[in-house]
Amino acid sequence: MTRIQSDLKEAGASPPTRVRYGVLAFAASLSMVTYLDRVCISSGQSAIIHDLGLQSEADLKWVFALFALAYSLFEVPSGWLGDVLGPRKVLIRIVLWWSFFTALTGVIGMRVGGVMLGGLVTLAVVRFLFGMGEAGAYPNITRALHNWFPLHERGLAQGTVWMSARLMGGLTPLVWTLLVEGIPQHDSVSGEIVGWHLAPMLHWRATFWLFGALGIFWCVLFALWFRNRPEEKSSVNAAEMSLIRSSAAESEAGHARVPWLKLAKSGNLWALCIMYFCQAYGWYFYITYLPRFLEEQYGVARTSLLGAVYKGGPLWMGAIGCLVGGFVTDRLVRKIGRRLGRKSIGVFGHAACIVCFLLCPFMPSALTFFLAISFAGFFADLTMGSSWAVCQDIGRRYAAIVAGCMNMIGNFGGFVATAMSGWVLQLALTAHADGLNASVEQLDVAQKTAGLMTGYQINFLVFAAVYVIGVICWLRIDASRPVAGDDK
Repeated sequence: MTRIQSDLKEAGASPPTRVRYGVLAFAASLSMVTYLDRVCISSGQSAIIHDLGLQSEADLKWVFALFALAYSLFEVPSGWLGDVLGPRKVLIRIVLWWSFFTALTGVIGMRVGGVMLGGLVTLAVVRFLFGMGEAGAYPNITRALHNWFPLHERGLAQGTVWMSARLMGGLTPLVWTLLVEGIPQHDSVSGEIVGWHLAPMLHWRATFWLFGALGIFWCVLFALWFRNRPEEKSSVNAAEMSLIRSSAAESEAGHARVPWLKLAKSGNLWALCIMYFCQAYGWYFYITYLPRFLEEQYGVARTSLLGAVYKGGPLWMGAIGCLVGGFVTDRLVRKIGRRLGRKSIGVFGHAACIVCFLLCPFMPSALTFFLAISFAGFFADLTMGSSWAVCQDIGRRYAAIVAGCMNMIGNFGGFVATAMSGWVLQLALTAHADGLNASVEQLDVAQKTAGLMTGYQINFLVFAAVYVIGVICWLRIDASRPVAGDDK
């Protein structure tokens, strides 16, 4: 119980209402829709590779990378709009935009009257536009939580939002399997499919259309219920208003007069942004190449429920890490102060990631690899509540802009990682083909798998090295030092 709640109880006043948890519910559900639409393309990449006539997952590197690039470029503008216009209008625009391009993804490669509607280049452009739409979702969620939650609840609120995201990301391969692949029944002797425990319900294209419609449905509910600030919501009583405004010096609304020069000169902000670059660099593997890696390198079946769990492992475990990390950082802030309470979680989480990624190249089975990569996801996401709470701590009235800066650089890290990882895979595949005096097109499935494995092993070692830089950045982040000084 907080001091304000204790004072109200002693005075016999009505207890605070809990409207802010409705805000958190909308933020968490949006976070889930965001990851459903973001991750589904990695679950469907085998079908996309087949339908578009591609050679391997390395051909999709620009499809994955251009999403991350667009997401990165439009983070700050969308965050700025949230500070100026309020998160309500901006979030509605964001979700409608990305839902349209989610649905449009399902059209790419269709044949109408013998004509194919786009190919690999079209898919890359659509995913760029999809990333442009998704940009700003989390900065504006951060702005909404800043408006609606007191300081001592921010870490847990951010942890809940990111837990929801990772949980849905982990569930997406399972949802995809149930909707698109189905659960076949195999003959006990030949192993051939003789029937279905659960028949496929949708073509992969229709699944993208369904997910797009889900975002539009969320927009309708959100527009009817949500308001930018608690003062605009009649169901918020005086006690909850007092509780929310207990961090009065940090509660001012954002505005258009942003001290860009101060932000650009802030070493604290740069440390935060570079740290998040490192965070995203290894993490993007989970939502791009991981499903295909498990299928090709460890023989995980596309129709396997256990395989779906393996593919979502880092995100399942990341969901737990987000919630635990958000809870722990709030406890530490109360016990040892804001600076160490945020920093200690970050240093520990990124240091543990280094160990996990160093183990990944040496895992002999799908199960052991699943454990190593899943714990990498857990330890990385242990820092998420702290990372996004720092945006509020040092951003104050510019919370959405600071969050936008962090997420912009972070997702630029995702762009670099996705492009570089695909480039390393392509080089390894080409080198393997050269060693066999053949072209990549002449390699059989086993030969392609062997060539790609060398590339994956190199990538895991690079991920570990990048997290070393993340630890150094966390050591320099000071959550008690606002980026704009005492500006109010």
